[in-house]
Amino acid sequence: MRDSAAGFPAPRIVSSTADLAQLCDLLKREPFVTIDTEFVREKTYWPELCLVQLGGTRDVAVIDTLAPGIDLAPLATLLDDAACIKVFHAARQDLEIFLHLFDRLPQSIFDTQIAAMVAGYGDQIGYDALVNAVTGGTIDKTHRFSDWSARPLSAAQIAYAAADVTHLRTVYVSLRAELEKQDRLHWADAEQAILTDPATFRPDPRRMWERLKARTNNRRMLAVLREVAAWREMEAQRLDLPRQRLVRDESLLEIAAVQPATPDALARVRGVTRGFADGASGEGLLAAVRVALALPDGELPRPPRKPDGAKPSAALVAMLRVLLAAKCEQNRVAPKLVATGEDLDKLALGETDLDVLQGWRKAVFGDDALALLRGELSMSVADRNVRLVRVEKDV
Repeated sequence: MRDSAAGFPAPRIVSSTADLAQLCDLLKREPFVTIDTEFVREKTYWPELCLVQLGGTRDVAVIDTLAPGIDLAPLATLLDDAACIKVFHAARQDLEIFLHLFDRLPQSIFDTQIAAMVAGYGDQIGYDALVNAVTGGTIDKTHRFSDWSARPLSAAQIAYAAADVTHLRTVYVSLRAELEKQDRLHWADAEQAILTDPATFRPDPRRMWERLKARTNNRRMLAVLREVAAWREMEAQRLDLPRQRLVRDESLLEIAAVQPATPDALARVRGVTRGFADGASGEGLLAAVRVALALPDGELPRPPRKPDGAKPSAALVAMLRVLLAAKCEQNRVAPKLVATGEDLDKLALGETDLDVLQGWRKAVFGDDALALLRGELSMSVADRNVRLVRVEKDV
């Protein structure tokens, strides 16, 4: 790799609380530290943290979080230090792990995937592609699918894990310099705000039914679906099982429709075993059904709001899409970050209470979108590029 880990010492393995405390005390003095995690989740609801990789100016360390007796409290203290920026790439899963582990999110977060979108590297660019784009180097992904819970770890696994935080230093420094030069650092800060809210990583069990998209307006059926979906979420957390392994989505939808009252009836639902129906979890699910059936009509959920029937002009939406692509190409920012397809539909219908008409998005795209809708802007082609032309309307 051209952008190798040259200048960094060989990664050290940290497997004791004392060594972790020493490492974190050193890293707290750094302006920023790069962070990555390795975990397994196939058989559990909560991710099982197996490694934490930390990169500083002089130190690259791989923390064995499964080492006997290790206490991760020093890591929590480092993450709490607002003076040291915590640099991640695609931070959501890492942050979910730390929130579950320490019951709070790290302070001063910088996500290079979000920053790359703001800087014009495309939509949700992967780490290896970003490293290549910024440094010209390549990442060896041989151990991407390792079982990180297995011990001992091989030297190749450790080198792979450490590489993610060594290259991330170069990426962060370069991206931050780009954003400062473009006066877009505040754009990235605004987009990263969602990562500072614990609710981002803790779904409301009472809202889980909405994800199942039941095709019915029967409010009693929706009440059953709401109760059993909430029960599944809390039971999956309690048992630390993937929610689909506990009860599949299709089974929940059928339960909402047939509303079983006995273990025998529950066992007839597709995907529900006799052992489950007769056990404690089966009784818990049946209790959730009974709760929903006992609700008064006034407490039943309403079907999710559907569009009011008005459909935007497909041609007008297509014009807005071309304008979005042109403005994002001109400003070197990812279109997905500026406006969604739903935003374009709402714009075409004349809605104005939209994020795309606020802040930096308004300056990049929203103002021109409104001008296009008012007939004050036209588009043409010049030198194989989209050209925007202001139109003077007759008074």
